[in-house]
Amino acid sequence: MMPNASPEDRPSMARLGRPLAILSLIWSGAMFGFFFAWTCSTMWGLDAADPNVAIAAMQAMNESVRNWLFAPAFFGTPVLLALAAAAASGGQRRKAVTCFASAGLLYVVGAMLPTFLVNVPLNEGLALLYVPLDPAAARSAWQSYSSPWQDWNMVRTAAAGVVLALTGWGLVNLS
Repeated sequence: MMPNASPEDRPSMARLGRPLAILSLIWSGAMFGFFFAWTCSTMWGLDAADPNVAIAAMQAMNESVRNWLFAPAFFGTPVLLALAAAAASGGQRRKAVTCFASAGLLYVVGAMLPTFLVNVPLNEGLALLYVPLDPAAARSAWQSYSSPWQDWNMVRTAAAGVVLALTGWGLVNLS
């Protein structure tokens, strides 16, 4: 970029600010909804099921989540938030920059890290179980899995909810 160029001549990410913010909001909302659905329906339903059924169902769900539709939203959300922050910085919108940058950082720390450090290892351990187990072993295995998985999913859900709110606030502050 040339220092003496007029604002009209400079390539500017500021024009991309609103579209990037909207995409960030959509993907942040998708991730909050994903974690929230596990919290308030899926895991409660599995907890109410026969443990052998719950284990087999969770194994299938864990295998199916690794797909072309989920991956861009899960991995792309912090990238979009960083791009939205960069675009807002070109327009001198400090509140929006702070919101998007904070949201991206919180998503990495509060959603991605727990996923990689806790939920995925729990999922991989569950994948090693052969179903059907005897009823007592199945109940013990499911309880050992479900409780910590849900605790850490609540962390991801809360973090993703705050990310969504920060992203929305960042979008409001682009105006």
